[in-house]
Amino acid sequence: MRRREVFAPALGFIALIGAFWFVSRYFGVAERIGGHLLSTLFSFVLLLGPYWAFGFGCGEWLRGKLPAVTLQVLAASLLILPYAVFTVPRGVFSASLCASMLAVVLAVCVTLAHARRDEADWHDALALAMLALAVELHYFKDAWPAGLSGMGKLIFVDTALYGYLVIRPLPGIGFDLRARISDVFTGLREFVYFTPIALALGFVLGFLHAHKTLASPQWFASGWLFTLFFIAIPEELFFRGLMLNILERRIGARSALWITAIVFGLAHFNKRAPLFNWRYVILAAIAGVFYGRAWLENRRVLASSITHATVDTVWSIWLR
Repeated sequence: MRRREVFAPALGFIALIGAFWFVSRYFGVAERIGGHLLSTLFSFVLLLGPYWAFGFGCGEWLRGKLPAVTLQVLAASLLILPYAVFTVPRGVFSASLCASMLAVVLAVCVTLAHARRDEADWHDALALAMLALAVELHYFKDAWPAGLSGMGKLIFVDTALYGYLVIRPLPGIGFDLRARISDVFTGLREFVYFTPIALALGFVLGFLHAHKTLASPQWFASGWLFTLFFIAIPEELFFRGLMLNILERRIGARSALWITAIVFGLAHFNKRAPLFNWRYVILAAIAGVFYGRAWLENRRVLASSITHATVDTVWSIWLR
């Protein structure tokens, strides 16, 4: 990579870390890290670093540096380093949790190393299933303290990116953090299209409840930035950049769009409810159609993530 291609993303990364440090004040992070500022910051940098770097084309560069598949798989072990950095200084390191995370990371990478290069096959389904279960079963929820569980999810985001951009390059994912005007236009357009449907159906079903809250610009921006990087982009990478992308090659864009939206809705079945939150499933599935439309416009994860982050932020502040 050229020096200019590294310098701008590096500055952007430093600015992003600074922005998250500012945002953390709105989420009470300081109270949760127990005085371990440096280890928390270092762990966060190690988690967000691959995420950010892959968004600026580092996947191709890494493939050149690690041409052998065996070496690529072994290098994936470094993805769990942030867990050790965070927990060892606190004296809460768990060998079993660490080994389990390592097992998932390596299992995904080994599976993708055996996938076909020319088209999607069952290896992709298995890899996506392992990544989904690692997050949805909450087995690793105790790896980070309450309120910081999103950090643990980033390990599997990094694994997905590493697996599909380095070990088994999948064309058309659209994971690119170099924002375009079209990303913003498409993302906000789909938000506008989805809003009247969400409002009408949400109030009829009793899922939405209006709150007379005067959120400050800082509050909204903080919530939006947090949602974008910790919820929207990870979920859009998985459901649109990977799942929709893979299914489209098999069954076409329209069928893949609807199936992915339904699966996305069902993934919310246990959110904010003890058993099955059918209202959330319905609204999330419909939202998934518009998120998918945003991705399909130019095959850009950032576009659908803007729709997703805006929907979630507006909902969490004024309609939850």
